[in-house]
Amino acid sequence: MRAGPSQDEIRRQNLGALLRHVHVHGATTRAELTSALGLNRSTIGALTAELAGAGLVSEGAPKETGRAGRPSLVVRPESGRVYAYAYSIEVDRMRAARIGLGGVVLDRRELDRPRGLVAADAAPLLAGAAKDMQQAVAADAMCVGTGVAVCGMVRRQDGLVRLGPTTGWVDEPIGAALAELDVDAPITVGNVADVAAFAEYARGAAAGCDNVIYLYGDVGVGAGIIAGGRRVTGHGGYGGEVGHMKVVLDGERCECGSRGCWETEIGEHALLRKAGRSDARGRDALLALFDAADRGDARASSAVRQAGDWLGFGVANLVNIFNPEMVIFGGTMRDLYLASAAPIRSRLNANALPACLEHVRLRTPKLGQDAALIGAAELAFERLLADPLDVG
Repeated sequence: MRAGPSQDEIRRQNLGALLRHVHVHGATTRAELTSALGLNRSTIGALTAELAGAGLVSEGAPKETGRAGRPSLVVRPESGRVYAYAYSIEVDRMRAARIGLGGVVLDRRELDRPRGLVAADAAPLLAGAAKDMQQAVAADAMCVGTGVAVCGMVRRQDGLVRLGPTTGWVDEPIGAALAELDVDAPITVGNVADVAAFAEYARGAAAGCDNVIYLYGDVGVGAGIIAGGRRVTGHGGYGGEVGHMKVVLDGERCECGSRGCWETEIGEHALLRKAGRSDARGRDALLALFDAADRGDARASSAVRQAGDWLGFGVANLVNIFNPEMVIFGGTMRDLYLASAAPIRSRLNANALPACLEHVRLRTPKLGQDAALIGAAELAFERLLADPLDVG
C-alpha cells in the first residue's frame, strides 16, 4: 500500500500553491488566500512567513481600507527581487526582457534578426541583451531561469528547434547554444504560440477560461491550445501546428514541403501574393495592405476578404475539434481578424457546429506583443512555483 504524502511534502505543495496564486493574481490579502486555498489562517500565516523569509514575497498593510477593525495583511510578490529572463525569437526580430515574479516587465531590449540567422549566432546576441539588462539588477536579486519563445517546432526535452519553416531553422539547438553562455540559470524553450496562449490564459484575455485557442501569425501560423486548464503540446512538444492542416488538395506549395496547408491561404506570403505584392514582405507590408483595403483598394480588399474566409474556415474546424470558450488572434492573425471580422464570423457561423459555437468568444490579446515574452518567463518560473524551496 502506497503511503500518503508526508507533512513536508504537503507543506511544500501548499507553499507552491500560495506563491502561484500571488504570482498570477498579484497582491492578495491573507483573508483572500485563506478562502482561495482552503487553508486556515494560522497555516496561511506560517506559509507566508516562510516565503517572506526566502525573499519571494513581502507582507504589509493594505494601502487603503474602508472597513473597521484590524485589516488583513497583504501578500505581494517580490517582483523587483525575483525575476526571469525571457527571449522571443521571431522572423524579423528578437526580443529580450527581464520579467519579475508576478509577470511584471522590468526591462526589455529589441534586436533586428536578419533572416537566415542561426542559433549559434542568435544566442550571443540575446545573452548580450541580458548582460546589458543585468547592470541595473540589485546585488541581492535572484534569477530563477530563462524562458525562450521560438517560431517553430520545439523538442520539449532540450529546446532543439526541429523545424522552423518560416525562419529556415532545421534541428537548430537554441537551448544548448544559450546554455553554453549561461550555465547557472535553467533554460526552457517553447513554441511562441504555445507560451503566448499560456500567458493570456494565466493573466490576459483568457483569464478564467479553461479551454482556449490562441492563433498566432508571423510569416506562418501556429496555435497554442489550452484544454481543461492544461497546455496541449503533444508527446514531444510539437502540438499546435495548425498552419499545416491541409485545406486545399494539391494547393499552393508550403514552406514545410507539403501543398495546400492552411497558412498558404492565410499567411503573410498568401496575403501579399493575392494582393499583387509578392515582392514585399514583413509586418509593415501587411499593415500597408490592410490599410489599402480599408481605403477601398479593390485588389487589397479582395485578398483580405479571401484570407478572412479561409481564416474562418480553419477556426470553425478548430472550434468543432476542441470546443473552446475563446479564440484569441495574435501576431499578424490579430491584424487579419480586425480587417476581416465579417467574413470570419460568417464562415464560422456556416461551418461550426451550433453546440460548439454558442459559447465561443473571439478576442484579441490583452497582453499584446508582450504575450510571448510573458509566456516565455512563465516557463522559467514554473520550477520555482512547483517547489519554492528547491530554487536557489
